[in-house]
Amino acid sequence: MNKTVLKNYAKLIVKMGANVQKNQDVIIRVGVENAFFAELVVAECYKAKARSVTVEWQDDNIDKLQWKNEKLDVLAEIPNWRLEKMEHRVNTLPAMIYLEDSDPDALNDIDQDKMTKVRMKTGPIMMKYRERMDNKYQWTIVGIPGVKWAQKIFPNETKNNAVKLLWDAILKTTRVYGDPVANWDLHNKDIRQRCQYLNNLGIKELHYNSSNGTKFSVGLDKTALFAGGSEFTLGGVEYNPNMPTEECFTSPNKYTANGVVYSSKPLSVMGKVVNNFGFRFENGKIVEVLAKEKEHKDVLEKLISLDNGASMLGEVALVPFDSPVNQTGLLFFNTLYDENACCHLAIGRAFNECIRNYQNMTDEEIEKVDLNKSMIHVDFMIGTNDLSIVADTYDGKTVEIFKNGTWAFNV
Repeated sequence: MNKTVLKNYAKLIVKMGANVQKNQDVIIRVGVENAFFAELVVAECYKAKARSVTVEWQDDNIDKLQWKNEKLDVLAEIPNWRLEKMEHRVNTLPAMIYLEDSDPDALNDIDQDKMTKVRMKTGPIMMKYRERMDNKYQWTIVGIPGVKWAQKIFPNETKNNAVKLLWDAILKTTRVYGDPVANWDLHNKDIRQRCQYLNNLGIKELHYNSSNGTKFSVGLDKTALFAGGSEFTLGGVEYNPNMPTEECFTSPNKYTANGVVYSSKPLSVMGKVVNNFGFRFENGKIVEVLAKEKEHKDVLEKLISLDNGASMLGEVALVPFDSPVNQTGLLFFNTLYDENACCHLAIGRAFNECIRNYQNMTDEEIEKVDLNKSMIHVDFMIGTNDLSIVADTYDGKTVEIFKNGTWAFNV
């Protein structure tokens, strides 16, 4: 892969993704096999005048060995040094850069009961620190090829060619070719205009219909806002949390989801790739997991049992079926990419920033909006080429939002 193009990608990640500020600390998470690209990102952080840059190395094989060999009580233990580390992050608010390169099947044969119990013990504790950092710091998650991930997408290719093909797909969908900064300025403008149109409608309820069996509705509070593209910290720093991104998203009233939704793409969750599944909702809560394979049903049932909010919706996201990610014709087996291929929903945690003027509200006032709380946030794809979405508005109108899987309006 051309080194100049990779340097441009690294610069885009630091400048437009995390938007690292002068004298800010930076933490980068990356797999050990991609040390060469991590070096490019570190260099760009220092060019942006970062105060310090720390790389947290990850390895799927080591993670797997830990899950297999350590006892439950050891895995569920959070030592003081980890709590102190999180407290330090709360106080210093470093920019976080996640370079995603993991094998989708890395933890495929790990005991799911063990993983569930560990997450139930550790999740609520770590969530308290994340809540204290919410909307106060920049973060971005981007993709870089791992060999096993690349071969999952391109199983009939050699290692080198699979990685090369995945690099090309990542760079295309992240708008790196040409002038990446100008590309992202235009893209963010388009998303902002679509969100503004949706917000001006005053949507009360969305109705979804698709030939795959999806027949579903979900309601929005009067204060709900659609967001997308770049975001701003409470301190006013602009950043792009997801690269690529194609969505206009909001958080629904957690009690309003009703009907059945079916997945349109496989989902990598809790170390397994599950597919051909759906959920039945009643008054906001998943009351039935629908899956052809018992193993997949078991994984999803464990997921929605992690806490009280894990079986309710935290996000509704609108993504056209003809998005650049979907136009690649690839199934990425990675939520960052697959969620930006078509419409999706997310079970678990909602976003406070999807409430109008949330920054001026007390915790008690935010609580009254009935957004979902959970230690998880898991996106699953429901978009199809014939998906129809119709909105009922608070002023009594009915407006077509999606037709044949894509936007029914222009901006």
